[in-house]
Amino acid sequence: AIPSELSPPVANAVHRGGRAVAGGWTRLVLEKPFGHDAVSAAALNRHLARTWSEPSLYRIDRYLGKEVIDNLLVMRFANRLLTPIWNRDNIANVQIIHKEPFGAISDYFDAHGIIRDVLQNHLLQILAVLAMDRPVSLDPEDIRDAKLKVLRQVDRVDVENKVVAGQYVAHEGKLGYKDNPNVAADSRAPTFAMLVLNIRNERWDGVPFILKAGKALNEKRSEIRIQLRQTPGDIFGDLEKPGDPTDPAVANGYAGPNEFVLRLQPHEEMYMKLTIKEPGLGVQPVPSEMELSGRWRAEQLRKEAAGEAPRRAYERLLLDAVHGHQAHFVRGDELEAAWQIVDPVNDAIESGRVPLHEYPFGTRGPSEADALRKASGHVAFVVPRDGVHLSSADDLASYDFSPKYGSIPAGDVWGRAADTGPGLMPPTRPA
Repeated sequence: AIPSELSPPVANAVHRGGRAVAGGWTRLVLEKPFGHDAVSAAALNRHLARTWSEPSLYRIDRYLGKEVIDNLLVMRFANRLLTPIWNRDNIANVQIIHKEPFGAISDYFDAHGIIRDVLQNHLLQILAVLAMDRPVSLDPEDIRDAKLKVLRQVDRVDVENKVVAGQYVAHEGKLGYKDNPNVAADSRAPTFAMLVLNIRNERWDGVPFILKAGKALNEKRSEIRIQLRQTPGDIFGDLEKPGDPTDPAVANGYAGPNEFVLRLQPHEEMYMKLTIKEPGLGVQPVPSEMELSGRWRAEQLRKEAAGEAPRRAYERLLLDAVHGHQAHFVRGDELEAAWQIVDPVNDAIESGRVPLHEYPFGTRGPSEADALRKASGHVAFVVPRDGVHLSSADDLASYDFSPKYGSIPAGDVWGRAADTGPGLMPPTRPA
């Protein structure tokens, strides 16, 4: 990885003195940043095109090399169970989340901020794979054409109402962002950002895509959460249950909405939140989780140990580059389309039109972000099982522990809240 401004001279130097001869091939692998905005990214693409053809350029994004993202492609288009419901008629909202528990200390970050560093590349590439229509084939160009199409269909962001930005401040012995001597006292580089996007096409128009990324938060976690709409004609709605009847979770008999969750880190896993009957008399619906990735993860580890397939994203991507397979790399026009989505947001933050909300180091981020998430329709709900809450920290933080679950022990919360994997065994504590 090198600064964006060094990419042209380095590419020129490799072209002059490092290209293969006598029928060989040379491929140029580039790491972010790919420019600073849409204008600089387009200029970089034009410069590279003078000496390098697009089939020789490999713009690497490690998230595209993660096994879960490949699995998303297969699960979407190979399962009759999912394909018919992947649209605005059935999906209420989508969250794409990237949370880091450590702060930002580099000059590079202060010049870019969290949107340029994470959201413009990693999260928008996940959105493209998640929301694209079925590609014509598995040919890399067909897949990248489908991703480009959906990126171009993203509406211009409503920066006044659909954006929350923040900077962390000192808390419990941890320094704030501006306490770093490398950061200017008037820096407006966001360390946290939440954007709510709308994709204007027949499949997705009206479904909020909630993208959130931040540093100095309360945990390390990257995941996709696809939340389905409430069941129409709910026959359980007349059952007596305590709570606010206007609350969607209460109205659905404490079961909450169905969700499909794909977690990328710190442990890769997939599970679905479903509604089942509470054991005992009656037909009270309660939430449960269907774990989808236990056998898949075991096979993945076996293949890695046997040397049959690399598991780490960069290893997989570099192997793709050697083999000339570009499906997991970003094409130049995709890159420019992604910059066009986030440029108005960066401009609004840097000009002061979007305020930078302070949040304490090690917390969930600005409270305004939780308010925006809730206003966008996301319903947070804990899944109780075996006497332990198994869910994400987002759900736990916003859950109102009602008398219904008052008997559940309040001891150590493990499973999904601690990101321990399948949630079927006690966690392995890091050293």
